[in-house]
Amino acid sequence: MSKINRTGSNAILSSAVEYHNFVYCAGITADDLSQDITGQTKQVVAKITALLETNGTDNTRLLQAQIWLKDIRDRDAMNKVYVEWLGDAGRPARACVQANMADPRHLVEIMVTACK
Repeated sequence: MSKINRTGSNAILSSAVEYHNFVYCAGITADDLSQDITGQTKQVVAKITALLETNGTDNTRLLQAQIWLKDIRDRDAMNKVYVEWLGDAGRPARACVQANMADPRHLVEIMVTACK
């Protein structure tokens, strides 16, 4: 039976799950919720970078990204940080939608899937 590796697990979820060289990340949010969309997006992509590195991969290996914004009008500002973070790496398949957030101070949540 293939091994499933879980990173950052708690009673509700794991931050990432690795199976057959695929890394499935949970929805990642900012820690400092006093920041604007740019600041929160920078925090989120930094946390994703660290999570991917912990699991032996990076943002050049992204397959899919799902992005939730509290206000879809923040899309351009979020995209500026997101595109800078991706650099020249290939672009993953992506969805970006407006959503009610669990905490109204969260402005962005990003979930990615990558391969090793």
